[in-house]
Amino acid sequence: MPFYGIVAIVVLGVMFLANAIRVLNEYERGVIFRLGRVINAKGPGLILLIPLVDRMQRVSLRLVATDVPSQDVITRDNVSVKVNAVIYFRVIDPVKAIISVENYLYATSQLAQTTLRSVCGQAELDDLLSEREKINAHIQEILDRHTDPWGIKVTIVELKYIDLPQEMQRAMAKQAEAERERRAKVIGAEGEYQAAARLADAAEILQDHPVAVQLRYLQTLREIAAENNSTTIFPVPIDLFKPFISLTEMSRQKEATPHDPVSRDEG
Repeated sequence: MPFYGIVAIVVLGVMFLANAIRVLNEYERGVIFRLGRVINAKGPGLILLIPLVDRMQRVSLRLVATDVPSQDVITRDNVSVKVNAVIYFRVIDPVKAIISVENYLYATSQLAQTTLRSVCGQAELDDLLSEREKINAHIQEILDRHTDPWGIKVTIVELKYIDLPQEMQRAMAKQAEAERERRAKVIGAEGEYQAAARLADAAEILQDHPVAVQLRYLQTLREIAAENNSTTIFPVPIDLFKPFISLTEMSRQKEATPHDPVSRDEG
């Protein structure tokens, strides 16, 4: 056999092996087309193909994270906001993902954008801000239902941020400030009410037990003495001065009515 013939056979053999052998990773599957007809999805590992007859298309089974671009949404209470989200999905049926839709990545992304606008447009702004988990679950349910015929499983949908207009942000800041002031006033009034109730209970106890007043008086003196004060005021009960006050009043009455004999003679 001529040398060039051997070289040609070797080249053809290498080309045959190159077109017949495929190696797939653990997270990959290969959808085999034989003369345009789907045979099966194979992998992972070594895959043998018939050259010029079989054609293989790789499909990754790993979880894919896709960012949903910011969407202009008008909520049910007529507030214009911009909403951004991220979706996580994976291929569970490689054959459906290839033959049911032309590009499952692009189709899933577009479906996520339209669903995000639709669901957020049906909610009010307060619900959109406070009930994100509920909205995320609703969007995930809709996407999963529509992508199931494509062999796609949507696992997670998360709203990343909600961009509010400047006017709405200022209004919400004023509302939050007013709410904090209201709570502070309510808490202060509640504290004063409880303190007044406790003082009333203490007054009743002191009224029923006069000795407790003296104990409280001594305790107050001790607290005053513990501080570095240059002047100490000792309150004295007014009962100690009642006898002196009575004597003073009696002397004043005697002075107010003196006996004047000269005046009686003139009369």
